[in-house]
Amino acid sequence: MDSLRIDCDSCAVRGTGCDGCVISVLMGSRPEEEPVVLDDDERRALTALAGHGLLPPLRMAPRRESAG
Repeated sequence: MDSLRIDCDSCAVRGTGCDGCVISVLMGSRPEEEPVVLDDDERRALTALAGHGLLPPLRMAPRRESAG
């Protein structure tokens, strides 16, 4: 089973995207200590709920490493 590690400190839209992210909604704020880890079933459930407008989507956008 695969898992998705959500590390808000490495998110490219951290700050501006937090209010519309499912992680902030479920946790009340962005996680301060440890990254959130979702397994496949949890990820599918959140995707289904977001697809029906019941929760916002996951807005995690990994930062790109700058070349150079």
